[in-house]
Formats: sequence, C-alpha cells, structure tokens
Amino acid sequence: MMTHLSDRWKLICLTVLWPFWSAAGEKMNVVFILADDLGWSDTTLYGTTSFYETPHIQRLADRGMLFTNAYTAHPLCSPTRASIMTGLEPGRIGFTSAAGHMEQVVLKASLPPRARSDRKALTPRTITRLSADYVTLAETLHEAGYTTGHFGKWHLGSEPYSPLEQGFDVDVPHWPGPGPAGSYVAPWKYPDELDFEPSTPDEHIEDRMAKEAVSFLEENRDRPFFLNYWAFSVHTPFDAKPSLIDKYAAKADPNNPQRVPLYAAMVESLDDAVGALLDALDHLELSQNTIVIFFSDNGGILFSLIDGVPPTSNAPLRGGKATVYEGGTRVPCAVVWPGQLQPGSETDAFVTSTDWYPTILEMLSIPKPVELHFDGVSQVPAFKGSGNPRSHFTCFVPHYYPKSGNVPSTYHREGDWKLIRFHADGENGADRFELYNLKEDIGETKDLSAAMPKLVIQLNKQISTYLNEINAVVPQPNPNYSK
Repeated sequence: MMTHLSDRWKLICLTVLWPFWSAAGEKMNVVFILADDLGWSDTTLYGTTSFYETPHIQRLADRGMLFTNAYTAHPLCSPTRASIMTGLEPGRIGFTSAAGHMEQVVLKASLPPRARSDRKALTPRTITRLSADYVTLAETLHEAGYTTGHFGKWHLGSEPYSPLEQGFDVDVPHWPGPGPAGSYVAPWKYPDELDFEPSTPDEHIEDRMAKEAVSFLEENRDRPFFLNYWAFSVHTPFDAKPSLIDKYAAKADPNNPQRVPLYAAMVESLDDAVGALLDALDHLELSQNTIVIFFSDNGGILFSLIDGVPPTSNAPLRGGKATVYEGGTRVPCAVVWPGQLQPGSETDAFVTSTDWYPTILEMLSIPKPVELHFDGVSQVPAFKGSGNPRSHFTCFVPHYYPKSGNVPSTYHREGDWKLIRFHADGENGADRFELYNLKEDIGETKDLSAAMPKLVIQLNKQISTYLNEINAVVPQPNPNYSK
C-alpha cells in the first residue's frame, strides 16, 4: 500500500481514496503531540525563525492544516494539560498554576485570608492534582474501544492521579515531575523502581521516548489507538546532544535574539522525535488512518537564562511563558486529518486547549458522554471551512510569577481586540486594564485602554461573565497591602 510513493502522491491518493476506506468502518487513530514550553516562533511554521530547524514539524503541518490563532488555556503547563484532558477551563477545575509535582495534595482551590504585605492581591491556592473524578479524554476513548498510551511528561499528579488512573493503558516513564529527571542526555536520575534505564550510555530522553512510542504503534497497528506523546522538550533542564550544540554554535548570529545553540539543539531533538513518529506511521501504513495533532502547552520561556541570555525569543510576540501577553499563550499548532483536511491549508480560527477533547470526539464520531460538560468547543467546522466555532475566548491567570513579571490577571480576546484585567493592581485595590488591537499591534506595544474606555467596559463585562460562569476563585484586594 503506497509504501514507495512520494509524500505528494500519498497525499493525493489519500484525498481521493479515503472516503471509500472510511465507508468500510475503519476507526481513525489519534496521535496527540504536545511540546513543552515550545514558543510560537520556535518552529519554521510561521516564518519567524532563521535559526531553528524543524523539518519534521513542518512536514506534519504540510500534511494538514496550520492554525495561526492557537492558544493555551493558561501560560503554564499543568493548567493547560488539565484543560486538554477534561475540556474544562483551568479556573473551573482550580488548576491555575504549574503545581502537578508538588508534594502536598490539594483538590479544591481556595482564597487565603492573608498575603504578603508587598502584594496588592490575595491569590487563590491552586489544586495540585487532577482529580480522578473527571472523565478524561483518555477514559472516553478507552471506553470507545481505543488502546491508550501516554509517553513523556504528565505533570498532573503521581499515583493515584497518574495516567494509569486517568484512562491510559500504558505510561512511560511513569514520571510525575515537571521535566525529565536530572538531564536529557543519560545518565538520567529516574527512581530505581521505575526500571527505566538508558539503552546506550549517552541516550537522549526524547530519542528514547520516541522509540517507546513507536513500539506502541507497532504493537497496536491492528487496533484503534490513542497515542498521547507529551514531549519533555524543550523544558528545563537545559541540556542537549553535544554534536547538535556544535552545529548551532557554527550558525549562531550574535545579532539574532534566537541565538542560543543549546536551545536550538533541544528544538532539533524534539523535531527528530516528531519525525520518528511520522516515519513509523508511514512505515506501518497507518498514516492514511491516523489523526495527528501538534500543539504546545504554553509559550517559549524567557526568564531562565542560558549563559546570561534568554533561551529563545517569541518575537514578534510580547512576553513568554508565565505571562498573559501573546508570547505566553499563543502557540504553534497543526492538525492532520487524512481525507478531511486539505494538505497545506491554513486557518485563522481561534482554537484553545480546552477545545481538543470535544474536537477529537467529533472527528472520531464518538458521542459525548451525557454526563459531561465541556467549556471547549469542537473545531471541526473550522477544519471543514464551514465557520469559526469561536468568536472569543478568555484566559485566567490569578497568580504572581515574579520571574516573568506576571501579576494576577485575566485576558479576553474578541476578534482583533484583547483586554487584560490586572486584578487589584490599580489604585486603592482597583483593577487595572490594558487594551490592544492585535491586528494592528501583534506585539502589544500600544495600550489603547485610556483612548477607548467604552470598549474596555464592554470587554470587561465579558471577563466578569466568564469568571462567574466557571466559578473561578478570583483574586481580591489584599487588606494587608502596604506600599
């Protein structure tokens, strides 16, 4: 079956023949690739980098549809991951910070009565585990007959909140931490009880994860599967193959904000893992029957320096990980859906991480369990060019992140407009606002809030409605604040 055909001819054949295969009742598989901390400008998808090399991610996008307005529900990992698994807003769940590795188990968000005197707002206490009470995407697919495998980072809690208790048949390496244990290049520091040792002395963890995932594909090629490949890359610790570091050192331009060879090497290892998955799907003759989603859990990190330099640049976007500016939540995204999406197509429809659960169910023609509520919406109309399912979305980030400069805030995007409410950050405990027109000012350099007070009021009402609807624990003025 088309083993020796070029990618171009494969795509033509898939487009023409898929409706006939589909009619035979063959179930589609799903591969969900989630990068960690990969910024909007960290791939070649949007023409914003001349330094990083991502041919396999580009190959994936060329097979399907590129999203230019893809957003995470939060600028940090655990909340975004929870939103993917549940289809719910992080603020509704109470998972509002990157706390999945914390020792203390907290399952309900709350607002403490006191805060540090130098902070203007009281901020909620985030939950630290994704409760097993939620019916996850993996559980729904498993119930529908899918074999489910999770590979890589989880960060939503250790047992009894690990992938194995949340609908996955397989979890490798069954590690609850925020990044790989110790390093990317072996020797690693995974606990002995995991029995997860490198197969070569200098094995790279992303290479190993790709091998494990490919084995899963091979073992399940004859049954429907859901492969959740949540990469460790490019999260800290900053570590990479020496040969790749040397490669990028030779091409680094000191005048380019993207100039860190170590980070570029990490991006290439991520890209190699994506390539290994695509190659395996092709080799196993599964590409024509597999949906592939590529996404990132938040924007590129700027505050953890490498040799005194930010690891990357999200330009032309402002800010990065752990901020409410575009660099924090706008992420790279591409979807392959054989026979349904035109290869090389593009959409400016809004998609957020809460949308993946209902979208995947509709793509697979799996009815939504009647007891489930979704905050997300299906993106299938956007895929088919029949409309944009979202006219707006809102992002709730109720915490201080001193490293990134973030203060408790919520932003609302509607059309070209973006309003940010900074909770209790104004005079006498009042909220403060910034307003941007992203069509004219993608870098969020011109605050228009003072010039357009009526629009601020209008969009701020939308923020209030959203916070009420999700029952968010909203920051309040700190009664102990002192200047």
